[in-house]
Amino acid sequence: MSRQRPKRTALPPAQENIDKLEKIVNEGNFYGAQQMYKSISARYVAAQRYSEALDLLHAGACLQLKNNQLTCGAELAVSFVEALVKGKVAYANENLDRVRKIYELFPQIPVPHNLEDDDDLHELTEALGAAKLRVEGCSSFLKAAIKWSIEFGAPKTGSPELHVMLAEYLYSESPELDMARVSFHFVRGNNPEKFASTIVNFMGKCYPGEDDLAVARAILMYLSLGNMKDANYIMDEVKKQVENKQLQLQPSDLIQFVFYVLQTLERDALPLFNMLRANYKASIEREPAFNEMLDDIAEKFFGVKRRNPMQGIFGDIFKMM
Repeated sequence: MSRQRPKRTALPPAQENIDKLEKIVNEGNFYGAQQMYKSISARYVAAQRYSEALDLLHAGACLQLKNNQLTCGAELAVSFVEALVKGKVAYANENLDRVRKIYELFPQIPVPHNLEDDDDLHELTEALGAAKLRVEGCSSFLKAAIKWSIEFGAPKTGSPELHVMLAEYLYSESPELDMARVSFHFVRGNNPEKFASTIVNFMGKCYPGEDDLAVARAILMYLSLGNMKDANYIMDEVKKQVENKQLQLQPSDLIQFVFYVLQTLERDALPLFNMLRANYKASIEREPAFNEMLDDIAEKFFGVKRRNPMQGIFGDIFKMM
């Protein structure tokens, strides 16, 4: 006589589980609630009740983050995006707003800088470790969301709004700031005003010689995407903000080079563009990525085919992310 498998209990409406798990979280049993969020949401997904899985995971991510449970909240945030993908949920304002709500709950905590004794050093070490965890958690979530957006209806470089969120978080929270990565996301965003302000803020605290690199990188990144409008805006807006804040952007060959490039692209003058690359070779080579960006610009604006078609900005989008 064959054994019968025990019948699985029918899944109730998601709100019942949301209310039940909220009580468990409020009692302080964060780990127990986490396991239940994961297992119950998996059952909704298996039943193809994606909307309810999303409701449960969104509620769980928000609640865990509100309770300062970063690891749990980040894990559920990524699971929320995975459910969007499994349910083939379209990129739309409603879903973008839900992603934004989770993002806004990730903590933003300034890292202490004034060190006076060993206790301060210990505090700094702990703060840097916590900051690294925050950035890793939020980045994993937003990078997954960007990939979802590309697959389900956003522009081919990903949701501009999501790129701006990631750029802002990387800039404000990273214990080891990578301005190239921040810029990568800003230029794929839709807020050049914020990007210009971020560059000027960076100029006020960076090492000598990094300020002109930051400006040039932003302009060349925009141009490598074919976006001359925002490249010109960054040049003008950074100059304006620097003057208003009484900072100094020291004249440099690199800044002069990008200024001439902007002028050259207005004229559609390939020979002049190539001459500039040759004359400013030493400045360009201050950052290895600049030559590849210039190859992209030559292809975008002058139709020059790349020697290696596998290179280029769109092939490298996830590598930089």
